[in-house]
Amino acid sequence: MGKVYNMVLNFKKKYPAGVVWRIKSHAKVVESYLNPDEEVKYAFCAQKNEKSTEIFNTYVIVLTNKRILLGHKRLLWGSFLSSITPDLYNDMQIYKGLAWGKITIDTIKETVVLTNIDNDSLDEIETVISEFMMDAKKKYQNGKKKK
Repeated sequence: MGKVYNMVLNFKKKYPAGVVWRIKSHAKVVESYLNPDEEVKYAFCAQKNEKSTEIFNTYVIVLTNKRILLGHKRLLWGSFLSSITPDLYNDMQIYKGLAWGKITIDTIKETVVLTNIDNDSLDEIETVISEFMMDAKKKYQNGKKKK
């Protein structure tokens, strides 16, 4: 089993209240798109949709040393992968509900909504993503990467 799957499995064991399915298949999608020089820093799972009542869009979300990857394996064939690089990242909002939480990541091109996340995990996820983005944004000035 791959590193991404093991990290997501550990996340799921630590925070079991999230609503997710087929994490092994979704983790394989992300692992297949990792570049040789990318290092996986953090991984978790959630539903990618606007409403918490829609529970069939499980994604594995991986934070590497270069970007955030969101992977989903379709039931019969095909897959989806989204990539958020630090230069496209705007901000993030966290919502804690009665049963589950929601994270909204705003980018220049789209808004990514992750739902049905264990409320206890929201602080950890927010800290990891915020620290990565703040450090990575320092490398960019006026849209150009500093060396």
